[in-house]
Amino acid sequence: MSRDETRTLIQEVVDKLKKETFSNEFTNNENGEVFDSAAEIIKTTDKIIKSYIRVSRDNGVIERIPAYRVQHNNISGFYKGGIRFSPAVNEEEVENLAILMTIKNALHELPFGGAKGGVFVDPRNLSPRELNLVSKKYVQRLKPDLGPTKDIPAPDLGTNDKVIDWMVGEYKTITPGESYVNSFTGKSAVNGGVAGRREATGIGTFLSYYYLRDQWFKQAKTMKVTRPKSWKNLETLIHSDQPTRVAVQGFGNVGSIAANEALKCEDEHIVTAVSDEDVTLHNRKGLDIERLLAYSEQHRRLPRSAEELKEANVQADIDSPSAVLTSECDLLILAAVEGQITEENMKDVSAKILLEGANAPITKNADEYFENNGIIVIPDILANAGGVHVSYLEWMQSNNDKPYTKEDVITALTDKMTDVCHRVYDHYFYSENHETTRMLCYKLALMRLITLLYRHGKLY
Repeated sequence: MSRDETRTLIQEVVDKLKKETFSNEFTNNENGEVFDSAAEIIKTTDKIIKSYIRVSRDNGVIERIPAYRVQHNNISGFYKGGIRFSPAVNEEEVENLAILMTIKNALHELPFGGAKGGVFVDPRNLSPRELNLVSKKYVQRLKPDLGPTKDIPAPDLGTNDKVIDWMVGEYKTITPGESYVNSFTGKSAVNGGVAGRREATGIGTFLSYYYLRDQWFKQAKTMKVTRPKSWKNLETLIHSDQPTRVAVQGFGNVGSIAANEALKCEDEHIVTAVSDEDVTLHNRKGLDIERLLAYSEQHRRLPRSAEELKEANVQADIDSPSAVLTSECDLLILAAVEGQITEENMKDVSAKILLEGANAPITKNADEYFENNGIIVIPDILANAGGVHVSYLEWMQSNNDKPYTKEDVITALTDKMTDVCHRVYDHYFYSENHETTRMLCYKLALMRLITLLYRHGKLY
């Protein structure tokens, strides 16, 4: 979904909430002024910061690189959101991602608002020295708007704990005597991070799907539910005597971990296709994910030729990067970038469940098409919140000086994600309105945001 589509959906949801009474506080709001004001506030971004980072490249050339930080809304708490290094970064994308962070944190009832950062650069084309310099320059430029009681960034696409450690080090250098430990999350464990942070988003993404089929459905199938069109597809998938075929777009931290999680479920799943930005690999009998993980860790990409597949000792057919979207599968995990499934290719998708590990990979029209055709979409703001859940634990760890083990982190992540998923799936399958899962997630999030805005005296 684009920024404009996100804002349109926010308005649609607020218009629906205006007609419903979800809180006694709004019973006297006959003309809906509170909701009209809330819609304008939530659709409007608090602050957009754009700067240029001047970096001396290894060849001696000084390069000006656009850098952004968008702070959307902080009614729920300090601004929170990742920083991505990508050649696709632009102001509209970063603003949309900041809005999604506000909605996501509200849905999961985390004490953070929404923000996002980005640098228009391909980290694969930077030397270690250049990457270090970009990281430090970003903090230098954005320092007045960052900090443990203002805006707390984390890693995102193209960044990792090494980049965040550099940023923390620079923040500490330029703010002597000030608190810095909680200035960023996603740090390495030795630098105050928590174990399990790298895997968290992928684990949470797969959990949001697996909880639906393995726990929620088993409890609900004997109860009275309204059973939307998607129920039959879900029931057929679960009761099949064949393993669920999984395709994964994006083989980075999210996609590779989600693929690995699928294979942990005994004989229930096989991963038949994976992709990165260079290639799709197919094998109808199932790919060797363990060997692909080992190859990807060494080369930072998937094998893309017969020779490289032989080196990886993996049997697969090679196709174009986009082929994964329309490959024959039951579950499609979208773990790359936004805008992947649109009106142009939505009818070619064979999957019965679409799982958004990436932010905004499905357009609004495609989302509605899937709902009307009984295909379940588990939206980004529900599925890919594992990273921010663990960021919250890192934030708590720093405040309380109480270290968490990896087991603690995964247990807490599982418990919180399960609670939120249960609430969403109850609303989805027990509601007679049969709205999309995305709209229901937005409803739950906006109910919280509107209540907070009202309690803070922002609506009248």
